[in-house]
Amino acid sequence: MTWGPGIEPAPGPRNSRDKTFTLDLEGRAVPLRVRRNARARRLVLTIDTAAGGVVVTVPNRVAVRDGVELARSKAGWILDCLDALPPRTPFADGAVVPVLGVGHRVRHCPGRRGTVWREDGEIVVAGRPEHLARRLTDWLRRTARREIAARVADKAARLGRTPGRVTIRDTRSRWGSCSANGDLSFSWRLVMMPEAVLDYVVAHEVAHLAYRGHGPRFWGAVARLTDDPDGARAWIRRHGESMHRYG
Repeated sequence: MTWGPGIEPAPGPRNSRDKTFTLDLEGRAVPLRVRRNARARRLVLTIDTAAGGVVVTVPNRVAVRDGVELARSKAGWILDCLDALPPRTPFADGAVVPVLGVGHRVRHCPGRRGTVWREDGEIVVAGRPEHLARRLTDWLRRTARREIAARVADKAARLGRTPGRVTIRDTRSRWGSCSANGDLSFSWRLVMMPEAVLDYVVAHEVAHLAYRGHGPRFWGAVARLTDDPDGARAWIRRHGESMHRYG
């Protein structure tokens, strides 16, 4: 499932062929990653919401310098997009982090036993302060796996299908995917979205177990598996990229 229109996250993971630069755009240092893609037909410029920078995808026969010059030529647009990004929210004591769309304040309790738990509208993180971000991220991943795996099992059974392996990752170009052999992959950041949105993404990918394309029968299956597909897609278009500003 790809991102909706608007500011896009950087496509795909980093690899050894990527070239990184720092652009000076109107006196502002902006990270630039030039990503070579053999399947690309043209230069594509996208905003990297997680890094607060820009990515240029270039076809094999296009020089890296052409990608850099494209970014320079779009300085005004790039800076406007970066200024429109929501502020970053580091995983730290006092931060407000959503869980299934409900904001929870992070409270660090170094003297408490255990690791991470929820109570009274807070996410309590025990242990040393330098471990807080990692422990909170791990907890969100585990919570995402629990929420997603239960929905996958239920929705696949309703379709009479058997899912393959369910993987939870920190993907940047897709919220979820379904491979040809039925393996499902999801972003752990779904757990920060409203429950109805997470449920829709799971329904979308589970429906691909029965229908590979996006034809009428596919969308009919999605509508049977979740309550408000249109509302969920609209939420993702408006707010999806902001999930990458956490952590």
